[in-house]
Amino acid sequence: MEASQRPTKRMESRCTPATARATLAFEITRYSLHKGMGKEKFIQSTPVSVGGHEWCIRYYPDGQKNVEDHISVFLELLGNGPKVRAFFDLRLVNQENGLSSTVKSCLESPVEFDTLTKRCLWGHSNFKRMSELEQSAYLQGDRLVIECDLTVIKEEPIVAETPIAVELPMPSSDLSDNFGKLLETAEEADVTFDVQGKLFPAHRIVLATRSPVFKAELYGPMRDQRTQNVIVQDMQPAVFRALLRFIYTDSLPSMDDLDGDESKEMVKHLLVAADRYAMERMKTECESILCTSLDVETVATMLALADQHHCSKLKEACVEFIMSSNRMDDVLASQGGKRDIPVKDMQPAVFMALLHFIYTDSLPSEFDDPDDDENLEMAKHLLVAADRYAM
Repeated sequence: MEASQRPTKRMESRCTPATARATLAFEITRYSLHKGMGKEKFIQSTPVSVGGHEWCIRYYPDGQKNVEDHISVFLELLGNGPKVRAFFDLRLVNQENGLSSTVKSCLESPVEFDTLTKRCLWGHSNFKRMSELEQSAYLQGDRLVIECDLTVIKEEPIVAETPIAVELPMPSSDLSDNFGKLLETAEEADVTFDVQGKLFPAHRIVLATRSPVFKAELYGPMRDQRTQNVIVQDMQPAVFRALLRFIYTDSLPSMDDLDGDESKEMVKHLLVAADRYAMERMKTECESILCTSLDVETVATMLALADQHHCSKLKEACVEFIMSSNRMDDVLASQGGKRDIPVKDMQPAVFMALLHFIYTDSLPSEFDDPDDDENLEMAKHLLVAADRYAM
């Protein structure tokens, strides 16, 4: 398989032994009365099910026949089932602090229990010397507790398949570059736009995919199927070129060769074009640029533009800019000296609130509390002002 055809995903499986764990506890009360039962005599704990098998602790008070002065303790597999592998740890509990200590263990490797071959017992004949046991904290109040920590390896292991992600260098997307070249070369173009005598070849399906307005013009019931040329009215060629570029590449053109005013003017034209062809993403980008380039000379016309093309964020930014206390006079002065129109019998705060309503169709936020006495008084003045100006 060639390198370029190698799969990007590798599947790895992992086998994990399934286990079951439990602690068996066997309490021997009246220890002294169990002594003297004789060698090979034993007592069994209550059976406990672990890993689908029955287990118990077998205790020899006088030990097995081949040992002297030792108790013998074993873990026993009951029943006549299949072979079982397990780890175990036989312990004695300290009666003074309740902690258990290992006496004999089999934890490094599992042992096999097999009831059919009589290998159902694993433990230790010389588990603990009686003389040491009877002088220790393990035996208190004639009571002895034996514990066994047991881990049973189940018959069926768990085999899991795990997808392993292969880290591959991912090249950057060239989708916009490819579509940009398609626009530049005009390969397989099937429609031409005439903008003030400047011709722009394009692809119907691309335009219709990106703009519902183009879709209606090029594929709708009112389209002219006989012509390949579409005349675009009321738009500059540079603006239409930028519109096509955004349709094909999803990005605005660079405006580094334009000065600040020219760049702002181009963005305003692009916003109008985006609104005309229902290009919402392009319209939002233009709106965002204009929101950060407001000044006293153009904010009034910018507000009118925002209102005409339903740009709520730009409209809010313009109103906030105009209503700033240190800018209102400058904005009015930029509009041909209209600051000199006298307004009689009206407080400045009332006129400011009136202007706010004219521009935003809402009262300033400081009038939200209807229970405030000052707001009630202001509402009276605004009522008079609204009646005065037929609002």
